[in-house]
Amino acid sequence: MTAATHSSLFPQVPESADAVLDGLDPEQREVATALHGPVCVLAGAGTGKTRAITHRIAYGVRAGILQPTSVLAVTFTNRAAGEMRGRLRQLGAGGVQARTFHSAALRQLQYFWPKAVGGDLPRLVERKVQLVAEAAARCRIRLDRNELRDVTSEIEWSKVTQTVPADYPAVVAKTQRDAPRDPAEISQIYAMYEQLKRDRSVIDFEDVLLLTVAILQDRHDIADHVRRQYQHFVVDEYQDVSPLQQRLLDLWLGDRDTLCVVGDASQTIYSFTGATPDHLLNFRTRHPNATVVKLVRDYRSTPQVVHLANGLLGQARGRAAEHRLELVSQREPGPEPVYTEYADEPAEAEGTARRIRDLIAAGVPAGEIAVLYRVNSQSEVYEQALADAGVPYQLRGAERFFERAEVREAGVALRGAARAGGNDSLLDDAEGLSAEVRAVLSTKGWTTEPPAGSGAVRDRWESLAALVRLAEDFEQAKPGATLSDLVAELDERAAAQHAPTVQGVTLASLHSAKGLEWDAVFLVGLTEGMMPITYAKTDEQIEEERRLLYVGVTRARLNLSLSWSLSRSPGGRAGRRPSRFLNGLRPGSVALGARNAAGGGGGIERGLGPVARRGTRGPARCRVCGKTLTDAGEMKLMRCDDCPSDMDEALYERLRDWRAVRAKEIGQPAFCVFTDKTLMAIAEAVPGSAGELAGISGVGARKLDRFGTAVLAICAGETVEEGVGDAVDEV
Repeated sequence: MTAATHSSLFPQVPESADAVLDGLDPEQREVATALHGPVCVLAGAGTGKTRAITHRIAYGVRAGILQPTSVLAVTFTNRAAGEMRGRLRQLGAGGVQARTFHSAALRQLQYFWPKAVGGDLPRLVERKVQLVAEAAARCRIRLDRNELRDVTSEIEWSKVTQTVPADYPAVVAKTQRDAPRDPAEISQIYAMYEQLKRDRSVIDFEDVLLLTVAILQDRHDIADHVRRQYQHFVVDEYQDVSPLQQRLLDLWLGDRDTLCVVGDASQTIYSFTGATPDHLLNFRTRHPNATVVKLVRDYRSTPQVVHLANGLLGQARGRAAEHRLELVSQREPGPEPVYTEYADEPAEAEGTARRIRDLIAAGVPAGEIAVLYRVNSQSEVYEQALADAGVPYQLRGAERFFERAEVREAGVALRGAARAGGNDSLLDDAEGLSAEVRAVLSTKGWTTEPPAGSGAVRDRWESLAALVRLAEDFEQAKPGATLSDLVAELDERAAAQHAPTVQGVTLASLHSAKGLEWDAVFLVGLTEGMMPITYAKTDEQIEEERRLLYVGVTRARLNLSLSWSLSRSPGGRAGRRPSRFLNGLRPGSVALGARNAAGGGGGIERGLGPVARRGTRGPARCRVCGKTLTDAGEMKLMRCDDCPSDMDEALYERLRDWRAVRAKEIGQPAFCVFTDKTLMAIAEAVPGSAGELAGISGVGARKLDRFGTAVLAICAGETVEEGVGDAVDEV
């Protein structure tokens, strides 16, 4: 093939070692020529880290300093390993091994097992879910499909963090980890799972690493064999290394320091899987003589996108933030990021779809456009909007909304309730379509408040919550609509959202977008409670949410749009706030905790769609600090969430106990009596009369009639007997 027929996909192999260095910038060239001793490459997003390390390996091989078979390059995904092997071949270094940690360990385990243990390597179980299910059954612990997935993830996390079953509860308590079940139960299932594997002579993927570590620790002759084979190591995405992977890497190295690591602490977003940036941040402590190179020239994004990314990290706190990199764009200037405030979620989705359609009309390929959101349940409204706009799309990292198991189960339950009509006792106390839907879906796991933590339980709740919102919107659009009408609407929507199986706009969660890039990126749903997510409570969790948004911003090459909506549904109360991470960055925004009085001026573009209109009533203000309140939960309490509470804790617990009994009596979920926020407001106000109780948000006339006497009695310190009904029930 001549040079004339070569494309950028098939470049000419460099003629010499020096030619390998052609085209590298000064910092990349420094990485490529630093072939001795430990090397730490701190590489920001879009700075060409893969280019730098592949040219480093190729230069060493072509210069005769490194033998191809003596180099092991390790990364975290098969896709990244394949890309690295391809680039090395193009550079004339085709004999180099580029593998994931698991792939490299499995290859060694298969080779050395007969010598170290004898016989054949135990069978590898690729999917451990069935074995975990059997372990739970033997422990007489019942898990539904989503809990099973979460417990399986907990077992994986325990193994990569080198936590044994007996230590799991203590580690959970020490690390304040949100366990999906009682830690003692998970510990029991974990121990039984390990026993079942031993009984059946099978291993899982985590065992591949654990067993390789064990053999290298116990058999010095085998460890020496591996170290003679591999003289030089390169580790990509080093901020994602788990403690177990680091232990394996240490054993591969032995007492040598021929190691090059590449990473960016500001892109650590997988701590829930056991990944930690500590190994990257401590590298210079462990290796005082290390060569440290910082890559900050950003070749991916325009100066406008890079400026926003730098500003986002400029507000970060914590250890990772102390090592942040200030990126410098190498591209020509482009358009400024677009900030758009919409009245409601459907308007945000429709506005996003219109912008995407305009970009495609202007020549941007659909495959070079992405819509990124925090959780998978946000996809449904964008699937609908893009389908309505005739824009092809593809989902990444998630099932289509109406194909999710929990959505199918909910559809069956709603269809059954619609057929039963007035004969379904579950709907006796439900007034209106949305109340009926909430009552039905409460049997499938929906609650007024989201579950703590992340994982499958949270994803299931998000899907059900999306159906509840859809029912509320449908009822508002069609007063008097029945459950049968809603079921018919759901069927029509499911049929309409069958997207073409062609390359289209990518819909993806921020986590699944890591390592990818597009010409145009739309970051949507950027409101408090979603970014950062509600269950991010600690400073570390909040900072990981900020890094997640940073990853989203740095996926964009040219066009970047950021948007949020003031309310969930059309005509709803505009009580939402834009993400705190955008304060001081979006044009016209002010200091953290404040809102632009104009509601989105100062360079913020208003989205199309109905704008919420309000009367002249003054804003709600915190009764502690006086700050204007916009969050629904804060307005119910009449104080900021982080302001001191004067709640009577004992009264709150008595109210919760009473609510549980009352809910059981009427056969409804507890929230149908009062939500937790309303009980907190009552416990803070301690009302002494019906008028004072009625003035608390969440206590309407109907609930005052039904429950007022009992609540006031509890507030007065009186005892309320179980089984005592109210006027409505006794009629």
